[in-house]
Amino acid sequence: MNATSHSIQLETEGNCDILDLTDSLQRVVEESGVVRGQANAMVVGSTAALSTVEFEPGLVDDDIESALEDIAPEDGHYEHEKTWGDDNGHSHVRATLLGPSLALPVVDGEIPFGTWQQPVLLDLDTRPRSRTVVVTVVGE
Repeated sequence: MNATSHSIQLETEGNCDILDLTDSLQRVVEESGVVRGQANAMVVGSTAALSTVEFEPGLVDDDIESALEDIAPEDGHYEHEKTWGDDNGHSHVRATLLGPSLALPVVDGEIPFGTWQQPVLLDLDTRPRSRTVVVTVVGE
């Protein structure tokens, strides 16, 4: 059994910036030498999330942000903002609903994403951020 850990460093624009992680995750798996196992990825921080999408402009530039605005509006009432005197209560709620991590199978030395399925980082905070995605690859 082999286990390796890696970090992917990213600069984001905030405000529902969505970044494609496909190449970075595949590279981490390739470098790990694992042929069969699992890759676990987690974004560090409470105002970002990981998911998979079809990475096309309609979704990443409009639809996802619009849906999140319906669920947790930026101008909503958030106790978090009263507590900390900041403006990102909606960011925390959105990140909580989407989740910080992905568990991905490794098959024949790669992650078998579908043709229209790309892993993404969603930065939901209200300003640009430096983000870290920690990836652990375990297997044979």
